[in-house]
Amino acid sequence: MRTVKLDLDHAPYDILIARDLLGQIELITRRLPQKRVAIVTNETIAPLYLGPLQHGLEQAGVQVHCIVLPDGEKFKTWETLNLIFDGLLEARCERKTTLIALGGGVIGDMTGFAAAVYQRGVPFIQIPTTLLAQVDSSVGGKTAINHPLGKNMIGSFYQPQLVLADLSTLDTLPPREFSAGLAEVIKYGLIDDLAFFEWLESNIDALMARDTEALAYAVEHSCQNKARIVAADEKEHGQRALLNLGHTFGHAVEAGLGFGAWLHGEAVAAGMVLAALASRELGNVSDADVARIKNLLQKAGLPVTAPVLGVERYLDLMAQDKKVDAGKIKFILMKKLGESYIGELEVPTIQAALAAGCA
Repeated sequence: MRTVKLDLDHAPYDILIARDLLGQIELITRRLPQKRVAIVTNETIAPLYLGPLQHGLEQAGVQVHCIVLPDGEKFKTWETLNLIFDGLLEARCERKTTLIALGGGVIGDMTGFAAAVYQRGVPFIQIPTTLLAQVDSSVGGKTAINHPLGKNMIGSFYQPQLVLADLSTLDTLPPREFSAGLAEVIKYGLIDDLAFFEWLESNIDALMARDTEALAYAVEHSCQNKARIVAADEKEHGQRALLNLGHTFGHAVEAGLGFGAWLHGEAVAAGMVLAALASRELGNVSDADVARIKNLLQKAGLPVTAPVLGVERYLDLMAQDKKVDAGKIKFILMKKLGESYIGELEVPTIQAALAAGCA
């Protein structure tokens, strides 16, 4: 088992990475303040993993209540969030009842948000079942729902008690979802870890084949990178924003096409290419650097061109981004390959990037 520690003074916790963690129920039970949990999952994951998890907990003497939600980004809404609250209230769940998020990023984000506000805060545990959730959304305490005008605009920072990244759950992940997760893995190499980017270039075939050792290393290294950044800037007052490389453009793609049309990782991949093209316009990276980024993303099965929405539509959607400060859109740009920074772009630079990166 690989362990990554997220060292926050007020809420340190472990990220455990291995195969078959769902069968090790004691990893969960030892962290429960009372022997009562509410598992939140979705209609896709429930038939695969809910039964064994529920049975294992019940065998350990834990009272289990299950809440099964519809699956998909389009259901990351107030209405679906209220289904969680309905279930918790109907079961008379208490302040020491632990919520367990069993699913991908949507389930993790909504369960975490529900945990943050139900009775003003209850414990929760993340069991991410997608690659994207294991390397990104389950780590760091960002919780949220979407609004029609913007992604993740309503939420809270609220840390889990534990993250169980069971690599076995990736066996049932559809290829498109798996590739979407690799976008977030590649992101870490571009933020500030050129050696990891180069490792990914050398090992992308093994990752696409879902080789266990390659996957375990990629998940662990991604979590280490995120844990280091989050520990230094939990509430995203500064450097944590670097984790949003590709997201300003990417969130505009998701909102512009309608949430769920593109997977989050697909939009981030196209967004990273746009960020690279804008950085090239600034003279920070070369044509060869952009080609390397696009080549790795393509080998990971990801899109490298963004949809044509129009410059004004992109600007309008990006103006809704959480990183907007004093009316100015903040972008994560590349200083060079493997090193990024927070900056601003003039409209002509954005236009040039969109012209080169949209089709």
